This record gives sequence, structure tokens and C-alpha cells, in this order.
Amino acid sequence: MRAIWSGVIQFGLVAMPVRLYAATEEHPVRLHEIHTADGSRVEHRRFCRAEDREIPYEEVGRGFSMPDGRMVPLTDEDLAHLPLPTKRTIEVLGFVPGENVDPISYSRPYYAGPSGPEADRSYVLLVEALARTGFVGVAKIAIRSRERLALLRPRNGILVLQTLLWDDELRDPGDIAPSAPVTDRELELAEVLIRELTGIEVHGLHDEYAHALEQLVAAKAGGGAPAELEGEGVPAVDLMAALEESVRAARAARGD
Repeated sequence: MRAIWSGVIQFGLVAMPVRLYAATEEHPVRLHEIHTADGSRVEHRRFCRAEDREIPYEEVGRGFSMPDGRMVPLTDEDLAHLPLPTKRTIEVLGFVPGENVDPISYSRPYYAGPSGPEADRSYVLLVEALARTGFVGVAKIAIRSRERLALLRPRNGILVLQTLLWDDELRDPGDIAPSAPVTDRELELAEVLIRELTGIEVHGLHDEYAHALEQLVAAKAGGGAPAELEGEGVPAVDLMAALEESVRAARAARGD
């Protein structure tokens, strides 16, 4: 894997050189933009408003818009000289129990690997100490042109840096939770159903969108009609009856 960041993890007086690697890769199904009138591809061009002309990629830079409308150009060299300690140092601010961090704030995971043999012992020490205590390290890092809050947590003997969203990036859900009465018996049956449906093998699941899209494309390319989707489920009219039937079906599926 190619490292996307290199620097030092600092916790207490221990400094550990590390490299970060992307821990995930998505496999999206990419659809092209087309002109619906003739099916030809649509291109996006870089256009300069002031000169009223298309410009090549080499002439494209970045700038910051001031409140008065002025645009301040910023070069890669300018950004490289930001007075920001977290550009090259992941300073551990403290440690908290892992269950105290709400997963809704998780952003992107990175593998953190030791950068050179001199970091091996401190790396193993931090990974094993976190695994034993159940704590995670809270830190800050500047990565991908932004400073992020982050967690350091162990996973199968490897240190994972999990960036987090800032509090002001989490949206208030508002009043979307319903207030409907449920009975003790309904709750008991719901708990039984949950227990009956435990043990799912997540690793055996896969994305079926690409396969469904292939079927749709093949049907349209051959002049046929796409397969019809089964009707959507409808809310249960009799909640108790639906719960009881669900429990029976779950037990039958397990061979009980």
C-alpha cells in the first residue's frame, strides 16, 4: 500500500514515527453523464469567467474567498507552510473508553504502521495497552487539507486511526422520533425475535446493486424489459400477530 501521510504519534514523552495508509476502498458503480437527446457523453470543461475562455488544467489553482468578495490565491507551497503542528504530529490529547464514542461521528479509517524498526517496540506497546484497557486515544491530525479529530484504536494487532466528524458537522435530527405506546408483551416478543435473528455472518454479505444494474443494462441493450421488483413490504396492521409469525418463521429457518 502507498502511504498517504507520514509523521509522528506523540503520547506523553513517547514519540513514534508512523505512516498512514487508506484502510478502505469503495467500489462504486459509475454511470456516465450523457445527453439524453442522442446518448453521447457529456464533458465538463474548466472555464475562466474573467477571460471568457476554456483553460487547461495546468492553469487551475486554488483560492480563498474573502468576505468582501476578493479571492486570495493559495499555492501548494503556501499550504505546506501552514503554522499547524498537526501537519506532521498526531498528538494524543488523552484516552477515553471506546464505548463512550458515538459511532455516528466516525468519518474515515486509516491503518497506522510503524515507520522504521525504531518505532516497533513503542508501536506494539501502544497497541497492546489499548487492547488491554479498552481505551482509545483521542488526537488531532491535519490530513487531506483539513484538521480532524481522530481516535487511535487497536484492531487485530494493528493501530487504526479513525477520523471523526466535529460536533458542528453532526446534524440535529429534530423531532423525527415518534411517540407511540407499546405493550410489555410486544417488547418481550420483539426481544425474542432479536435473539432468534442473532448470529448473522456479515462477511458473507455483498453488494447486489452492481449485479442488478448489469441485468438492467443487458435487458435494455437487448431491447427487452427489465425484471419487475417484488412489491414493497407494508406496515403490519396487527403488530402482535406479525411479531408472533416472525418468531415462528425465524425458528423454522434455524431448524428449531
